[in-house]
Amino acid sequence: MLAYAILAGLIFGLYFSLVGLGLNLVFGVMRIVNLAHGDVLMLGAFAAFWLFKLFGLHPVLSIFAVFAVFVAVGWPLYYLVVPRLLRAKDPEMLSIIFFFGLSQVIVALASIAFGSSERSIPGRVLGSGPYQILGQSFPAAWVVTGGVSALAVAFVYLYLYRTRLGYVTRAVMVHREEALATGIDVHRVSAIAFGIGLALSGIAGVFAPFMLGSVTPAMGVDINITSFAVIVVGSLGNPLGTVLGGIAYGISLMFMQTYFSSWANLLPYLLLITILLVRPSGLLGRKVRSA
Repeated sequence: MLAYAILAGLIFGLYFSLVGLGLNLVFGVMRIVNLAHGDVLMLGAFAAFWLFKLFGLHPVLSIFAVFAVFVAVGWPLYYLVVPRLLRAKDPEMLSIIFFFGLSQVIVALASIAFGSSERSIPGRVLGSGPYQILGQSFPAAWVVTGGVSALAVAFVYLYLYRTRLGYVTRAVMVHREEALATGIDVHRVSAIAFGIGLALSGIAGVFAPFMLGSVTPAMGVDINITSFAVIVVGSLGNPLGTVLGGIAYGISLMFMQTYFSSWANLLPYLLLITILLVRPSGLLGRKVRSA
């Protein structure tokens, strides 16, 4: 049971890394708190569900459609909203208020469009038989989701550390005003990062039916809590620190479900409280930059 909990925790940890990655990327670049993050993930889940139900499109293939659409939506949404938020005296607080309202609108519209019933995609779509890893058996859907999540994390790493756009993005993350003073088109860089952040959330939503069991329009609140737990554990404002937070969360979740199942739902809150009291800057120990 111990070996199973650790390996399953690593698989789920990779997925939860993907769940929190878009939220942390947006905060790291723009210092805004996207409380509609969980609802964007929910929309990605319903997009995968309806693409599969209406057109028989495999969820792995729907990743590309979801990524393209969410980036296309995120780009103009940034220019419509974010520059105005950043000009405020307290952009973090104003972003919380705005995105909370946006979250409520998304949930209301999704409830009208999709209803309140739970929806899911059969796990056999991602593979019929279990996979053997170090002598332990895991559902194919888990393993495929973990693999796709690892590829998404690798994509973000290459984007941030192996491309010119990534270099300037990290410059904006370190100090937005100094990046602007050096001639960097801060709004263009931020718009791209915002679109990618939304797209990563949408991709995480594609696999939510397999990892979370089912999807509903109201699932965003729980996703937000889990995402904040993951990114605070790793390091708030450090996108790749999300990987460490996700793995820590995934292993902790599997241990709780294995040995203390009745307490498993409290895990996000316990992790948040513990980290904020013991190490507020996260496990990587890097402080969020000052305004």
